[in-house]
Amino acid sequence: MKTRLAASLAISALVIVGASGCSMIAPQATTIDYSASDGANVPKSGPIEVRNAFFVVDEAGTTGNLIAGLVNTTSDSATIHISVGDGPGQSVRIPGQKSVSLGGDESLPLTFEGLDTKAGKTVDVYFQSGDAEGVKYAIPVLDGTLPYYSTLVPTPPASPSPASTPVAPAVEPTPTASETPVG
Repeated sequence: MKTRLAASLAISALVIVGASGCSMIAPQATTIDYSASDGANVPKSGPIEVRNAFFVVDEAGTTGNLIAGLVNTTSDSATIHISVGDGPGQSVRIPGQKSVSLGGDESLPLTFEGLDTKAGKTVDVYFQSGDAEGVKYAIPVLDGTLPYYSTLVPTPPASPSPASTPVAPAVEPTPTASETPVG
């Protein structure tokens, strides 16, 4: 009787270990950090976090709008410097404990020229905030093919239109006599 009890306990232990053994050695997918959207979450470097960053480029792939969520996790205002390649960088100041949505409803995206890329590629972007050294990260490039990104495609600057000269009408209007007596 005691041997049957010991055997059933041993078999139960083997079944439990066998059924859960894979989870003991395999990583759980829910614990792996990843970007759940089209953009990339930049590893934290400084007080400002960069979330879901991506470019939407024009047809030629030379000009792109940077779309991203910038979050200041400190209580003090902080500035983030963003640069692409050797071109001039741009800075965004964010109040403490606030976030800014580049390309969202309340703000405009940052526009960078001279990208020389196309949709489906990545662009190396350097992000630096606070006293941190900064980080270079590959940011995905998209275009306006998807309807919800079509409004974010950079538009060329408006070219000055030639001065317009007023054109005289071909026929001058002639006054007609009034049928009501004036008086």
